[in-house]
Amino acid sequence: MGFFFDKDIEARVLDSKSKRKVLAHDKDLMACHLYFEAGGIGTPHTHPHTQIALIISGRFEFTLDGDTAVMTAGDSVYIPGGKEHSLVCLEKGELIDIFTPEREDFI
Repeated sequence: MGFFFDKDIEARVLDSKSKRKVLAHDKDLMACHLYFEAGGIGTPHTHPHTQIALIISGRFEFTLDGDTAVMTAGDSVYIPGGKEHSLVCLEKGELIDIFTPEREDFI
């Protein structure tokens, strides 16, 4: 707990077009920095965690519970626990994901 320095956090490669850094976190709250190449996909999935995704750069097509929107820097999406969601990276970009509670499967 406490301070988390980006220089000390290694990015975990998720696939050929995406990687993730787990930033500050504890059992109640977690932040992650994701990096996507164009064409990267977050496959449709659900989880019990409440999530907010904040687009830092690039262009993403998000689908949440059957609704789809194209999102760019500064846009955000609120994802209630249990709702199916996915994304496609349309233009190389980055986003910050915030989860509550912590995603223990990411640690």
